[in-house]
Amino acid sequence: MKTTIKLAVASALVAAASSAQAGITIPAGDWTLDIGGVVNAYYTTTKYSGDNGGTAALGLGNGNGASSNNITTGLLPNYLSVSGKTRQNDLDVGFTISMNPGASSSSSGIQRDSADGGRNENRQAFLTFGDKSWGSIKLGKDLGIYASDAILNDMTLLGVGGGAGALSGNTTTLGRIGSGFMYADWKSQVAYSSPNWNGFQFTVGLTQGWNAVNADEGTTLVSSANTGRSGASSAYEGKASYEWAGDVSGKVWASAISQRVSGFAGAIGADRATAMDIGANVNLAGFGLTAYYGQGDGIGQTFQLRNGFDANGKSRDSDQWYLQGTYTLPGVGTKLGVSYGESTLDANSSDKTQANGWSEVQDSMWTVGAYHPLTKHLNLVAEYSESEREFDRVAASSIDAKAKTVSLGAILFF
Repeated sequence: MKTTIKLAVASALVAAASSAQAGITIPAGDWTLDIGGVVNAYYTTTKYSGDNGGTAALGLGNGNGASSNNITTGLLPNYLSVSGKTRQNDLDVGFTISMNPGASSSSSGIQRDSADGGRNENRQAFLTFGDKSWGSIKLGKDLGIYASDAILNDMTLLGVGGGAGALSGNTTTLGRIGSGFMYADWKSQVAYSSPNWNGFQFTVGLTQGWNAVNADEGTTLVSSANTGRSGASSAYEGKASYEWAGDVSGKVWASAISQRVSGFAGAIGADRATAMDIGANVNLAGFGLTAYYGQGDGIGQTFQLRNGFDANGKSRDSDQWYLQGTYTLPGVGTKLGVSYGESTLDANSSDKTQANGWSEVQDSMWTVGAYHPLTKHLNLVAEYSESEREFDRVAASSIDAKAKTVSLGAILFF
């Protein structure tokens, strides 16, 4: 058995997170097995402010002036992954299986399993086969295709970002999810990826669809804890990218999703949720710049198909964007970064005319962070994030709430 230093062992998320990782490579007959993973934990302190009661209603805490202190996993889950690859009958064959335990405890101190909303997930279980001449096919559960590059380029992938207080005890925090881009999620899928043609590549796939989670108005809309559930119509997803190297290196990408949604209470029998995005990352002499924009109809704001439609099946528009700049200190290796982003959900005509009518929900966050490689596998992380939610109502006063989070911790790749 020997240890090699390389990029992503099993997870596409980890692949983008660090350039200093280790995998334990084990020859096993016709197969080469690779064991690797991530362990991370952070101490976070969050203070809430805003309109009286607004922070609680908006899911940002227990009220104006309240605070929360936690020891939690960051945006990346802890994970242990086993991958394998072999060449058989002129095909490259592989698999990946991972387990993702969180580092948090529930407020009662009692650990719970995933059926109880607890600390363990299984995000990856897929097989692949193909050849560099014609591409590869993936079958199983992995990171979704739409919006995947948005999260892969988020600097808070190595840290905490938002959601440290509101999501205490969950498997991960939010990073910039919902305040700059939509969550790609982990989905069962059948996907085809093309060969890499001098930096250009595309992926198309059929993924497990979510059921729409609907809400009519008021704080129900913005505080709902539910996300989509499997069992709906399949989604069609795809992305294309071009990546280049050199003194000025970078990547540009675009992706899209479309899914039929039905089962509403009102007269509308079915509709279609759609979304697209575009982004770019450019690097020069230690500086990095990322720009991203996405928009959708019926897709929701944070989690796919959450609040994208009202209960009668009428869709809502949404958009999200973020800008990020980083600089890596020469010699020291510390990466300093600052980013800002917004996610907005627009009310439809019915939302505006209801008794508790509203016009817009906007989540925003700015983050400053320092990510220092103490060793080639261990990074120390310090972040400050300020999240804000603005809920604009038609007849009543708007609600504004903030959550300010300081996080200190470490992330280890092996």
